Amino acid sequence: MSMSISHSVVRRPSISLSALNSRHTWRLAEGDAERLTLNTGVAPPSIIISSRRKIRLNVVAAVDNLKSAALSPMDSQNSDIKVKKGVLNFVKYNGIGNDFIMVDNRDSLEPKVSPEQAVKLCNRNFGVGADGVIFAMPGVNGLDYSMRIFNSDGSEPEMCGNGIRCMAQFVAELENSHGPRSYTIHTRAGQIVPEIQSDGKVIVDMGQPILNAADIPTKLPGRKDGAVVKSELSVNGKTWIVTCVSMGNPHCVTFCHNDCEVLDVNSLDLEHVGPLFEHHEMFPARTNTEFVQVLSSAHLRMRVWERGAGATLACGTGACALVVAAVLEGRSERKCLVDLPGGQLEIEWNEKDNHVYMAGTAEKVFSGSALL
Repeated sequence: MSMSISHSVVRRPSISLSALNSRHTWRLAEGDAERLTLNTGVAPPSIIISSRRKIRLNVVAAVDNLKSAALSPMDSQNSDIKVKKGVLNFVKYNGIGNDFIMVDNRDSLEPKVSPEQAVKLCNRNFGVGADGVIFAMPGVNGLDYSMRIFNSDGSEPEMCGNGIRCMAQFVAELENSHGPRSYTIHTRAGQIVPEIQSDGKVIVDMGQPILNAADIPTKLPGRKDGAVVKSELSVNGKTWIVTCVSMGNPHCVTFCHNDCEVLDVNSLDLEHVGPLFEHHEMFPARTNTEFVQVLSSAHLRMRVWERGAGATLACGTGACALVVAAVLEGRSERKCLVDLPGGQLEIEWNEKDNHVYMAGTAEKVFSGSALL
């Protein structure tokens, strides 16, 4: 596509582009450092560069190789061109502060971005910023959808509690669906069923907790029934009392150590102690760790160090695991309100079916496109 450009500083006004429907960033060869973005698939009558300058674009001829003119390629000292290698369209969601880049991946069971690209996208200074990238994929075995997630470090967890609530709202948006409804979603932790309520909250049947040590997995010794409850774990010169639970992903829950009977979680040096738990030799698949303060038998406060993401504002599977652990240790009722840095979750470990149910919000933040 050939274009003619009229501008007071342009002396050779003809350029040719060989790529259709691609985006190029140019800088005027003799002008200031102002940049103009041209979408060669669209030829608007004019584009304002600043309050003082206007460039008029006209499509005049067919495809040719890029030739030097008043606008020259990137290797010129005074001008450049940037060709997009790929663009990812996304929607940003958060579940009480646990934030995710949501990707419409319904046309394939292969993620649209690699783990390395996910790391860059999650970077809060040089990318979009998120705790993870979630892919909404086609369902398998008759289920509605499949979900995969890459953490901010590029690792792939089995499941994410806050993420599954965001997933439910995201696919409802993709379907243009309104009002209450539920979805069956395949995850690496098995089938999960989130249900959107009329008030916008999402209730999730998180399934049954896994308590057998080898299945969590942890090398800590279990009781006769295989559960690891109130076990001692040496970390950073202290003996922590821990209970281990899997909600499809491993969790180590602690309420105290040998120097204190009750944790003040707000004063905890999470950035220091969190990685020591995550990479402890007793957890062959690493672990998420919940540090819990009991406010009452039905009200708990927690801070979390997530495997692969570090300190986050919330962790849905962690909130579920801590209520299970609190019940096993005799510290709480089966239905609790859990305070997290980003908000509150309602958790119930149902005695009849042994399933854990989680209720909380999932909110859209913004949508956009990111260069890969």
